[in-house]
Amino acid sequence: MLSTVISATTIGLDGVLINVEVDVASRGFPTFTIVGLPGKEIEESKERVRAAIKNSSFDMPETRITTNLAPADIPKEGSLFDLPIAVGILASAGVIERGVLSNSLFVGELSLEGKIRPVRGVLPIALLAKKQGIAVLFVPFENTHEASLVDEIRVIPIKTLQELILHLNGEKLLETAARVSLESLHVADHFENDFSDIKGQEQAKRALEIAASGFHNVHLKGPPGAGKTMLARSFPSVFPQMDDEEIIEVSKVYSVTHSNARFSFIIDRPFRAPHHTISRVGLVGGGPTLVPGEISLAHRGVLFLDEFPEFPRSVLEALRQPLEDGVVTVTRARGSVTFPARFLLLSASNPCPCGFLGHPKKACQCTLWQISKYKKRISGPLLDRIDIHLEVPPVDEDKLTGKETGESSEKVRSRVEKAVLRQSKRFAGARIKRNGEMTSALVKKYCVLSLSAEQLLKHAVSRLSLSARSYFKIIKIAQTIADIAGHDTIEASYIAEALQYRAKEG
Repeated sequence: MLSTVISATTIGLDGVLINVEVDVASRGFPTFTIVGLPGKEIEESKERVRAAIKNSSFDMPETRITTNLAPADIPKEGSLFDLPIAVGILASAGVIERGVLSNSLFVGELSLEGKIRPVRGVLPIALLAKKQGIAVLFVPFENTHEASLVDEIRVIPIKTLQELILHLNGEKLLETAARVSLESLHVADHFENDFSDIKGQEQAKRALEIAASGFHNVHLKGPPGAGKTMLARSFPSVFPQMDDEEIIEVSKVYSVTHSNARFSFIIDRPFRAPHHTISRVGLVGGGPTLVPGEISLAHRGVLFLDEFPEFPRSVLEALRQPLEDGVVTVTRARGSVTFPARFLLLSASNPCPCGFLGHPKKACQCTLWQISKYKKRISGPLLDRIDIHLEVPPVDEDKLTGKETGESSEKVRSRVEKAVLRQSKRFAGARIKRNGEMTSALVKKYCVLSLSAEQLLKHAVSRLSLSARSYFKIIKIAQTIADIAGHDTIEASYIAEALQYRAKEG
């Protein structure tokens, strides 16, 4: 007898429907075959399914069982097909009425005793179920909150295979999970680091305020102990909260990577700080199962690369295309997948190997050759893609030992939120959200320069030999400064301030 159970898998960050077709023959040797490009985990599911059915007090058919995962041309990975395969076997054996399986989607991993374990990618699968008009989604209990974010579908959490069968047979019905609203996820912000804890560095804090307002990439350069890392760690405290669309975007990434199996909603903007020994695959994504890398895990948040020149050059060069496009396409023999990568790059480096080049009180011990070699670790094209370049000098002794505290992150964030609101109105209906995402065509469309600002910028292009990319980045930074000030027109003073952050490039 043939039964069909609807299930799904993920390719990249998108859900794909899979029909699990199970045929239990009326005669033949007892064999269990799975076809349809199954991965290693799915091949092993035969033993999990067999044991789970028996330990749930049901009989495993002692005949030929053939399972097809259709469409057969899509590679399948993971353990989420355990549950639909078991349901299909029991339906074909007559334990479950096949009619109750229509318009329902099943995902879950089975333990040998019949318990349902959580799986990855439930949020994209729930969004797919809504799009396809599927009425009921059966998910592991631990994935309930993740699936309940999606409206217009019934989410039924299950803990064991036995209770699922009793529900499908109408003997003991399970409760539908309550829907989770995005509004209920927002909580009061709490950050370990605050701008008020940083002594001095007013210019650096001003630059980071601009970066947070317009989503501009930043490169901090200064001697050890100047406060680069503390500035970076405090940076998330001035970011505004993510909107509903961004929460779903980011949560999908973490759902697919299984980074947060019990509760995949990412409310705070991600702050990723990988070590400089990270591989290229670890940074951009890929691997055997084509999973997102750090740049996608930092989507809509911050990717902090401390000791910037210590990263392998091949790893850093892989950032060039994502910085421009906001996505990264990973291509391997098994296929091509595109992941979102709209992150804010925050990098920090020393001026030389010893760190004291240009220090007012400590002498540099490096040779000219060592300094030159150190600076060449970061290519010019990569530096050109970073909007704001900032020198972070040693903190003045009086400010370091003084009792005065700087402006709090809360006050800075209030100005950032106002600037972001102006940008939201400006880009309403567009594909971008912030000034830092504007292309050259959008800069020409949205940015209005005063006559004096145009003259100053023309003079700067001639004197500083700015590239075309730098020219447009200066305008984007100046537009963000204007948004913070609450002005629609870019004035000469805003261009002058923006030029400070490009003149120190490299």
